[in-house]
Amino acid sequence: MSETLVRVSRDPEVLAQSAAARLIVRLLDAQAERGLASVVLTGGRTAERIYRAVRESPARDAVDWRRVEFWWGDERFLPSGDPERNETQARAALLDALPVDPARVHPMPGSDVAADPESAAEAYAHELAAAARPGTAALPHFDLLLLGVGEDGHVASVFPEHPVAYESRPVAGVRGSPKPPPNRVTLTLPALNTAEEVWLLATGPEKARAVGMALIASAGPVQLPACGVRGTERTLWLVDRDAASEVPARFFSLR
Repeated sequence: MSETLVRVSRDPEVLAQSAAARLIVRLLDAQAERGLASVVLTGGRTAERIYRAVRESPARDAVDWRRVEFWWGDERFLPSGDPERNETQARAALLDALPVDPARVHPMPGSDVAADPESAAEAYAHELAAAARPGTAALPHFDLLLLGVGEDGHVASVFPEHPVAYESRPVAGVRGSPKPPPNRVTLTLPALNTAEEVWLLATGPEKARAVGMALIASAGPVQLPACGVRGTERTLWLVDRDAASEVPARFFSLR
């Protein structure tokens, strides 16, 4: 049965250091078990801090980075290399410093490659299916999936009350996003929920309401996208004190 854990750090920097150590161990465990590790990356300030902490960690070289598959949970539909793309952020903060196998880095198509968000989503769905075990799944195995939690409770580019929140295909184009830019590509909730472990990241007082609401509602009907995502084995909330300020005390006793 999947478990949900909440871990609170003093501040965003301590959270980044702790999460980086956890991430390295998780990849090592996956490689020890399967010979290969697979991680789905996210964007945002908290994720960027974690990536930089991994890059600077003395333990980073324990991971065989050539045997790590990198995917993305969502992307802004902008040209490749645009500074606002999650891919660009992850490359600058982490990937460019690692001996990764370029064939194992799977960014979502940009607007310089695909005609529109829908065709980009279709292309990414095909790439995911090609990496899955033949004849058994539409998606590859994800050991770990990172998600930032938005102030409105969105995850990836799945926004509350947006049509994409009800999408059943694994990847969808997003138009009319409430956050700029309006056009995006995202894994959908059914795809996000296939990961072994899901880590939800939130820092700052502006995230407190969404974090509290998502945890309270996690056992009931999905009201926010953030409460509709769970790892098949573990869901880990990594938050700082400010973001945890509206979390009921009972959640801190979870082990």
